[in-house]
Amino acid sequence: MKLHMGEAELELGGPYLGELRDSNDIRDDAAALRARLDEDGYLLVRGLHDRDTVRAARRVLLEALRREGKLSPEAGPDEALRAPGAKGAFWGGKKEITHAEPVLRVLESDALMGFFARLLDGPVLTYDYKWIRGVGSGEFTGAHYDIVYMGRGTPNVLTCWTPLGDIGYGDGPLAICVGSHRFDRIRDTYGRMDVDRDRVDGWFSNNPVEIVDKFGGQWRTSTFRMGDALIFGMYTLHGSLNNDSESFRLSADARYQLASEPVDERWIGDKPLAHYAWHAEPDKVVRMEEARAKWGV
Repeated sequence: MKLHMGEAELELGGPYLGELRDSNDIRDDAAALRARLDEDGYLLVRGLHDRDTVRAARRVLLEALRREGKLSPEAGPDEALRAPGAKGAFWGGKKEITHAEPVLRVLESDALMGFFARLLDGPVLTYDYKWIRGVGSGEFTGAHYDIVYMGRGTPNVLTCWTPLGDIGYGDGPLAICVGSHRFDRIRDTYGRMDVDRDRVDGWFSNNPVEIVDKFGGQWRTSTFRMGDALIFGMYTLHGSLNNDSESFRLSADARYQLASEPVDERWIGDKPLAHYAWHAEPDKVVRMEEARAKWGV
């Protein structure tokens, strides 16, 4: 099966793209989960969320898409079929969406907070800012580290990517570059960047083949069902396959860390500051190609 990721067409099962392995066999063993996270750079946990709870959160997003005129009139009540020409949606910072009760029942549930407390071995907090997306047809996310967006507190922050719907290979699922958390050349250059301070484009590359050929690792992806969760650290390169479907890919990103460690001030509080300089002045944005040439990567 050939799948599209950024600029590339990759064969699933080939040298550049494989399947994510799930960690449900060690789900209740926190030490084993920590060891696997250190080994692979990610954890895939099937059914971490209650499926019906996720379905209720999905409906909040579908209602928003319908209000914004982005859903096709032919879309069923639980379908994310896009209207002709409709672009993707991002609801980060829009609390009427991100903090709607059905959404918080997924992202701040007692069960999820307990899972991260066991995984991180202590009381945890989650960023108040939530990243909620409806990725449109033809859209994708380029390869990046999360540290460049939220690196002013502890680096020991975990991202939990939650698909808000069943996602097939052609719907633009997330992909992880396994082993990328040990790419020292990238960590020591790009990984020290701050998008607000340095005003550099955030994505490291749109070419997954280039990354494997130049630095190693392998991209891995999967199909997902509502209730699944993909967890990874700040130095794990990740992106998404292209959404080649005619429906929005709905998903949520939330961040979790030990409450005892420093927090990036941009993402907490009743009204998080969020990005304040990155892309604020388009003429001052540094292209990633320029930055990489300077870094020698």
